Amino acid sequence: MQLISVNIGQERAQQSGKQQETTGIYKLPTQEAAQITSLGLQGDFICDTHNHGGPDQAVYVYGLPDYDWWSKELGREMTPGIFGENLTISDLESATFSIGDRLHLAAVILEVSAPRIPCGTLAARMGDPKFVKRYRQAVRPGLYCRVIQPGLVRVGEAVRVEPYQAETLSVAEMFTDFYERDKSEATLRRHLNAPIAIRDRAAVENELQKRLAQG
Repeated sequence: MQLISVNIGQERAQQSGKQQETTGIYKLPTQEAAQITSLGLQGDFICDTHNHGGPDQAVYVYGLPDYDWWSKELGREMTPGIFGENLTISDLESATFSIGDRLHLAAVILEVSAPRIPCGTLAARMGDPKFVKRYRQAVRPGLYCRVIQPGLVRVGEAVRVEPYQAETLSVAEMFTDFYERDKSEATLRRHLNAPIAIRDRAAVENELQKRLAQG
């Protein structure tokens, strides 16, 4: 695998439905070395900090195989940064990864913590109000990662995958389970046994407590 593109977003306004919003989803490739900190790429704008960013969703990664699939699906060329990812990597199909898998890029180490759940901001970016549904059906969510070891990254660097060795679940499972309204206790506990993102852990713990209270 190889790092194909490093993408940084600037603050920008867009129309989302009937409302105008401020977003950092419009990310442009840079040829400069980029500093990755515990909170993501320096200079990358994050607006909705309630749902995005933070130490457990510091870096968003997408792969060329997923881009190639979308190019065929949508009938137009899809270039790095369109999905709002920070890093675009060759030969990376996000649905084949598991929570806890690590990506090594020179000195930088990232750990997969969550799939991306589509929202209205992505639909507006794509110019398709039905895109959230299409994204859900595609099951090509990309990878949110926490930063285990910060450092500089550059286009062209090799990327090595270190599979997670303990109990976990696949990114595809976590993505599809998100849409299940009545998850079993076993499913909820399986999520909690994996190194999932803080936001997701809080939501799953709350859901488990409700299920246990129901008896």
